[in-house]
Amino acid sequence: MGSAETQGKLWSSDPQAWAKYQEAQMRPLYDAAFGALGPLAGRALLDAGCGSGLAVRLAADRGAVVSGLDACTALLEVARGRTPDADLRAGEIQALPYSDASFDVVTAFNSIQYATDPAAAVGQLARVCRAGGTVAIGVWGDPARCETEALFARLRSLAPPPPGTPAPLAMSDPGVVESLLEKAGLTVAGGGEVAASFGYADHEQAWTAHASAGPLQKVIELAGADAVRQVMRDVLEADRKPDGQLRQDNVFRYVLAVR
Repeated sequence: MGSAETQGKLWSSDPQAWAKYQEAQMRPLYDAAFGALGPLAGRALLDAGCGSGLAVRLAADRGAVVSGLDACTALLEVARGRTPDADLRAGEIQALPYSDASFDVVTAFNSIQYATDPAAAVGQLARVCRAGGTVAIGVWGDPARCETEALFARLRSLAPPPPGTPAPLAMSDPGVVESLLEKAGLTVAGGGEVAASFGYADHEQAWTAHASAGPLQKVIELAGADAVRQVMRDVLEADRKPDGQLRQDNVFRYVLAVR
């Protein structure tokens, strides 16, 4: 059983807010990974778990022939508006609807942790990558250096998830991504770390941004919006910076592997 149906619903609440306020703050990760991949002009690239399509747009701007897949049709509509010429499809990351060896580059930014079986998802990324091509996986970095993990931890206390429930930082421990890539028959060839801060003009904007994400929607279902909103306010106030900014500083990392 895949994860697309469940995740598609959870991420459908406010796709425009996700694209404007939250996904936009992930750009440092995308830029760093694309820079490490080298020239993309003319290369066929798939972004698996493309969301509202910022990474697809950035890859297209670098000259890649872009495709994207996501579980959420609402987010894909935003992505189509950004890159009308892209081949964007709704589907399951554990059963990619592409032939073997279809792409020169396959990326997955903050998506494999939401698969029911991350190993199967990575196996699919490897399957559709051509010989000599590269798979790039981006995930949250060290939880101790991600201030947003304090929010996730409070939310887990508010509404403890059932065992095995996908979590944003589930793939963050050292070696986890590398092991999955190697088990899929790929050779790890590098990677890096990048800082990405989540900043908001006020608490209302922070609520709009975070509530557009699938994990928050699940907690809202279980605990109610008022309780989640209060937890978010408390955590963000604790992290308010000396200059008054509502900002959480995080680190992300990416791993490159060659087929």
